Amino acid sequence: MWADSREALQDLELGSCDRVLDVGCGTGELTRVLREECPGEVVGVDADADLLSVAGPPVVRGDATRLPFADDAVDLVVCQALLINLPEPSVALAEFARVASDQVAVVEPDNSAVRVESTVDDEPLLARRVRRLYLDGIDTDVTLGARTATLFSDAGLDVVSTRQYDQQLWTAPPYSEAALTAAQRKATGVGLADRADVFTGTLDDDEFDTLRAEWRSIGRTIIEQMGNGEYERTETVPFFVTVGRVDEA
Repeated sequence: MWADSREALQDLELGSCDRVLDVGCGTGELTRVLREECPGEVVGVDADADLLSVAGPPVVRGDATRLPFADDAVDLVVCQALLINLPEPSVALAEFARVASDQVAVVEPDNSAVRVESTVDDEPLLARRVRRLYLDGIDTDVTLGARTATLFSDAGLDVVSTRQYDQQLWTAPPYSEAALTAAQRKATGVGLADRADVFTGTLDDDEFDTLRAEWRSIGRTIIEQMGNGEYERTETVPFFVTVGRVDEA
């Protein structure tokens, strides 16, 4: 992500920041981008110490809803694909506003609007069905991206801008190990089986078995096309970069 364009990040005003927090930084995907764009210090924050070891210093272990920083400790607080995984994203956003002296920015997807194109004719439709069932079965709002501006207003942040950034994930020959593994997981049904608990509220056992059989069939067709060097797939995930300014009062 961000390899093709960083235009959607321009309203973060990174060039004028002395200190930035990347909350829920994970392995540091966004952290590294921020460090390239910001002349000041960019600190990665995450609750998982193992992930922080990959992100690289400076890092701080901490909870997004209870950040171990004083009020107004940094110029900017940023997160990417974090709020969609929290049961109460507004609590984290209020904490971001407490710690930031100037701006808060979030980069969040709308997973209901993901688009799939594939050389396997039935894959886009089945992927859409599975995604809808998944969205209906999880406890957090993974469609939040396009509506984060409302959360900002509720948190007392003045919305500066919302920009859409479409992340595109391509699968084409020569196939990466990750792509080959993903195809194998489809063909064996392991991917769906790993998330079976998510579907229990929307499908009975027979319906889930039918869905998994369709998923496995798609996977076998993908592997066949890969063997012939014919398989291509594009997945487009819309992310929304919302920037808000902290009320000086």
